[in-house]
Amino acid sequence: MIGLSSVAMTVQAQQPTKPECIAPAQPGGGFDLTCRVAVNGFLETGGLDQPMRTIYMPGGVGAVAYNHIVAQRASDANAITAFSGGSLLNLAQGKFGKYSENDVRWVASIGSDYGVAIVRDDSPFQDLGSLMAAFKADPTKIVLGAGGSVGGQDWMKAALTARAADVDFRRMRFVAFEGGGEAMTALRGGHIQAYMGDAAEAYTMLEGGAPIRVLAVFNDKRLDGALAEVPTAQEQGFDIEWPIIRGFYVGPKVSDEQYQWWVAAFDKLMQTPEFAQLQQQQGLFPFNMTGAELDSYVKDRVVEYRELADSFGLIKK
Repeated sequence: MIGLSSVAMTVQAQQPTKPECIAPAQPGGGFDLTCRVAVNGFLETGGLDQPMRTIYMPGGVGAVAYNHIVAQRASDANAITAFSGGSLLNLAQGKFGKYSENDVRWVASIGSDYGVAIVRDDSPFQDLGSLMAAFKADPTKIVLGAGGSVGGQDWMKAALTARAADVDFRRMRFVAFEGGGEAMTALRGGHIQAYMGDAAEAYTMLEGGAPIRVLAVFNDKRLDGALAEVPTAQEQGFDIEWPIIRGFYVGPKVSDEQYQWWVAAFDKLMQTPEFAQLQQQQGLFPFNMTGAELDSYVKDRVVEYRELADSFGLIKK
């Protein structure tokens, strides 16, 4: 019994004393949503002795937070930072400065999301086909907007949409915003015609009564739940797919013991009904992966993104 108590005390010692989730954008977007799953999940299941708070750190669509963690909080096990497929895409293009996908420790993915095309509910575009037809007829009259910058995941969704419409992506009008919240404000104000967003964001907006219409889901099959009636782009004759992983990383010098504490904490959380409910509430779909398995997935995905970015001329040589 003494040995077990000693092990328990050692494990307990690795628990963060001031846990926080860093969302690398303004409140209201996908990173905020990601942190919400962890914050509420650990709160509801008692996975943390201390409540976790959310810290917003916008800038460079994740670059500021990534550099902050690697350079200033490399060994701080209190902080987990949200990332998405867009973060990995930016890493693939070297947009996080001198740091690469090898400079942090990937902890857990808490679900997947999928790209969607969103318009106002009073938009003349009733389906993806009508939007694509107008886009192809005159690319200058359709302004696409999203969070991020040129080369980011939302820009990629727009570029893939242009490619599917047989429009040179260099001719599309794309307005970049710092986060999804700003892009939605622009859509509501009529400054953009379509928002290339994410299914989880669309889900929460629809639940909140936002005046929007989702034209298509960028997945190979329809999603469940509130978006079940939204057809895929493929159903409408356009080959566009964009899955989005959401999860967390910690600094590169966080000890193995502290890193494994977080991995084990997420493994335990993911087995609870509370977690499954939070996933559903946030419009996320199961993609539960931790530790070494996630590390391998992330690094493979960055290679794939690098090749895609290169096909759009985004990699400097």
